Amino acid sequence: MLNHPIGRLRIIAFIEGMSYLVLLAIAMPLKYFLDMPQAVKIVGSLHGLLFVLYVLAVIHVTFAHRWSVLKVLFAMLAAFIPFGNFLLDSRLLKNNR
Repeated sequence: MLNHPIGRLRIIAFIEGMSYLVLLAIAMPLKYFLDMPQAVKIVGSLHGLLFVLYVLAVIHVTFAHRWSVLKVLFAMLAAFIPFGNFLLDSRLLKNNR
C-alpha cells in the first residue's frame, strides 16, 4: 500500500480525517467549554502538519495518475468536510479495484 501513490494518499487522508474529527469533537469543546485552549493548540498544529502532507499526497497522485481538475477539487473539498476523507477513501478504493 505504501509503494503506490494512491495507497499513501489513502493512509494520509485517513489520519488527517481523524485529526480533523479530534479537533472538532474533542479539542474545540475543551477550549470553549472547559477553558483549555492548549488542546486546540496541540491538536491544531498536528492537524495542520497532516493537512500539508495530505495536500502533497494529492499533488503527487494528481501527477502520477493524471487526475482531472474535478477529481483534485473533490479530494481537496473532502479535507474540509467532516468525514469527507472517508468518502474519498471509499471512492479511491472503489476506483482502484
